[in-house]
Amino acid sequence: MSAFELVALDPTIDRVELRGRGRAFSSGGDLGEFGTAPDPITAHLIRTSRSVGLELDRHRDRITTFVHGTCVGAGVELPAFTHEVIAHSDTTFRLPEVAMGVVPGAGGTASIPRRIGRHRTAALALSGLLVDATTALRWGLVDRIDDASFTTEIEEPS
Repeated sequence: MSAFELVALDPTIDRVELRGRGRAFSSGGDLGEFGTAPDPITAHLIRTSRSVGLELDRHRDRITTFVHGTCVGAGVELPAFTHEVIAHSDTTFRLPEVAMGVVPGAGGTASIPRRIGRHRTAALALSGLLVDATTALRWGLVDRIDDASFTTEIEEPS
């Protein structure tokens, strides 16, 4: 979240690249955190005051997301908030929440329909369907497939 605070405070930052590290862009939320709030009100306050999705949406025009490998749950929901999503051809997308007895909780019920519409979002969210990069492009979940965008190493901040 501190990175987004910096983006909010510095209008000279005109482009932000959001990338995952390792074999997958994101395997979703930390299941160990599910149900750890002491009560529903606290859980709601945590979700709304520390919402990565809200921050992505606030700065969407400056954010390009690069997805690769597996994108599960929040790994599908959060990129959908950003201006541009570029996928590697090996990327797959899945919303498994319903099988776990929960609903997409990282903002996907708002972000994904903006990109692919209500009907496709419902199909994705209610079925646990695995979607490949080509289908995601056809649906509008990603804006382009470009393997060359993933060939350079990302510099680590010092």
